[in-house]
Amino acid sequence: MECQIRRNLSVEAFDVLWELRNSGQLCDAVIKVENREFPIHRNIMSACSPYFRTLFTSEFFQKNTKEVVITGVSADIMSLIIDYAYTRSAAVTSDNIERLLPAADQFHVLGLVSYCCDFLMSQLTAENCIGIIRFAKTYFCPNLENAAYRFLMIYITDVVENSNEFLQLDIEEVCHILSSDSLNVRNEKIVFDAVIRWIDYDPETRKVFIARLLKTMRLGRLTTRYFVEKVKLHPYVKDNEFCRPLVIDTLKYLYDLTTDEPKQLRLGNIMSCNIAAPRMPHEILFIIGGWSGASPINIVETYDTRADHWAFCDIADTGPRAYHGTVTLNQLIYVIGGFDGVEYFNSVRSFDPMTKEWKEVAPMNSKRCYVSVAVLEGYIYAIGGYNGRNRQNSAERYLSAKNQWSFISPLNEERSDASATSLNGKLYICGGFNGLECLNSAEVYDPQTNQWTQLPPMRIRRSGVGVIAYQDEIYAMGGFNGVARMHSAEKYCPIKNGWKAISDMHSPRSNFGIAVLDGMIFVIGGFNGVNTIYNVECYGANKDEWYNAANMHLYRSALSACVVKDLPNLEDYVERER
Repeated sequence: MECQIRRNLSVEAFDVLWELRNSGQLCDAVIKVENREFPIHRNIMSACSPYFRTLFTSEFFQKNTKEVVITGVSADIMSLIIDYAYTRSAAVTSDNIERLLPAADQFHVLGLVSYCCDFLMSQLTAENCIGIIRFAKTYFCPNLENAAYRFLMIYITDVVENSNEFLQLDIEEVCHILSSDSLNVRNEKIVFDAVIRWIDYDPETRKVFIARLLKTMRLGRLTTRYFVEKVKLHPYVKDNEFCRPLVIDTLKYLYDLTTDEPKQLRLGNIMSCNIAAPRMPHEILFIIGGWSGASPINIVETYDTRADHWAFCDIADTGPRAYHGTVTLNQLIYVIGGFDGVEYFNSVRSFDPMTKEWKEVAPMNSKRCYVSVAVLEGYIYAIGGYNGRNRQNSAERYLSAKNQWSFISPLNEERSDASATSLNGKLYICGGFNGLECLNSAEVYDPQTNQWTQLPPMRIRRSGVGVIAYQDEIYAMGGFNGVARMHSAEKYCPIKNGWKAISDMHSPRSNFGIAVLDGMIFVIGGFNGVNTIYNVECYGANKDEWYNAANMHLYRSALSACVVKDLPNLEDYVERER
């Protein structure tokens, strides 16, 4: 309370001084810039900058007429600096930022420098991030430089396609960017496209750098066909003698991949080979809990899609959970409800991947095992489930700012072991079990009306189903139809208001993890009707095709999956052998 009172008094005092300055009262100095005069209070200007403090406390100024002429800055920029000194805010715009930040730096108004940097961070785009990096270096703004460089790494594909600044880079700068482990590229084709676009801007001058640029690539991560047809035969490459050793080494490496070498040995070779070393992922898949062997577990595994590799994490919660829900909100992981073999939970735990701390948050109003969870517009939703006695149609949502759960309208029918997702401002829940039969029904929730509406039923009954939003449609995978575990899958188009079958998964499964990662749907583990499984596969809609991915270390079902993006400490969750 005392701190708040002091802050309010400080604001009031500045407001009074601001009014006095505007009326020219009690001012004890004048700053002259160009043809304008700015009456000011020396103590206010001195408080915001060591430059002005030195100026206004100097012996020269004391003997002078208490007027000072400042050159090298325009009157409108000086007006903004003075405004900041009194109000700790300024009218920063895209039109004045390139003049204001240098002036703030010149006069050592460090608070205004930081204010300008925050503004530039909010304005980062693919078109301007390289220019902002250079600007930040010039005026030694490390936080801004790091933020802009991180933006460049994340959105490199957009930068390469849309930025003229990228074309203006010199060879050293291009190599530095394209060789970075942090470059966010799902496929090295993107890097080759970047190389060719940069050279094509001035081919006669730049094509001599092709060998050096190819060395920034992970050529061994290209397909053999693409490397031979697009890289090896490209005119810039085939006409350059310095590229030949690179081409030979890459072809040898790609040929070796076709041998029958054991997978773990091959993975170790890939990790240690510069020509194919995976770049760092920008999304990490977390698998938490589940049922393994004869009991639930609390073990956490993470998946690195760039290396196609799973790692154990020493971040397990205090107790095991299965048939729970997991979501990500504001880079925090929330583990919701579930069952530990004895007790049905209404408890909710959060995990911070940056601090690696678990924390108990407000419990749900109802115990929920086999719960369906999703995030929509800043809220976490927990829907349906089983409380140990009854299947439920109740639903509630959590607001982290208030650490509070509140009920929303109930579902039209009771369902547990369903699955939920969000798309375009609405919440979808599909399938499940009502205590008597597996369901093929689906519902959509509109938070604007707080109302659930029935959708056309799925083609197949699915309990223990995986549901995910992907490319503006709702996908429902696998599950149990009352007779057998299934490998079939289907998708719902909100525009056409209908379901359509897609390619079958390789393995039948129910009660598995599901997530969208690196532009594909991943399904993880589950139960195949006979055994708990550990295999993983991923789906790409462009070819309507399923692909095998690396297996988890543990067999587990009743697990839950979530994805965390752009962690600053992602190295803690991947394994690299360099």
